[in-house]
Amino acid sequence: MASSRYETEPRSRMADYLKNNSDKHFTVDDLTESLCAQGRRVGRTTVYRNLERLVREGSVQRFDTPGAPACYQYVSGNGCAEHHHLHCTSCGTLIHVDCDYMDELKEHIKSEHGFAVDAGRTVLYGLCEKCRDGEHRE
Repeated sequence: MASSRYETEPRSRMADYLKNNSDKHFTVDDLTESLCAQGRRVGRTTVYRNLERLVREGSVQRFDTPGAPACYQYVSGNGCAEHHHLHCTSCGTLIHVDCDYMDELKEHIKSEHGFAVDAGRTVLYGLCEKCRDGEHRE
């Protein structure tokens, strides 16, 4: 998360959160609430602005879902950019898919259709097993 910009306390606290939660997806509100729960008051706008800067720099990935808040993940060195994702349209769960079949599909699309899929930005939408089985209730 190196940057030529000066480091502020909110940026430093956000960087700690991102590194400590690199295996999780989160929203702007999740990050803001976590920082506030630690006694570190950071405005939602500050969080959003800094996350968008990190997205542009490539150390954070943004996942957009119609009708839901964007979610983010710190991707520096965790391999997230190399695999596909499944997003439950009911509960919002985002699942990493790192399997040979998806790699084969990606290669098929490239060789047969001349299109190179950006796996890290590929999200398939549907229902997770728990939502299909009625285990998640709102």
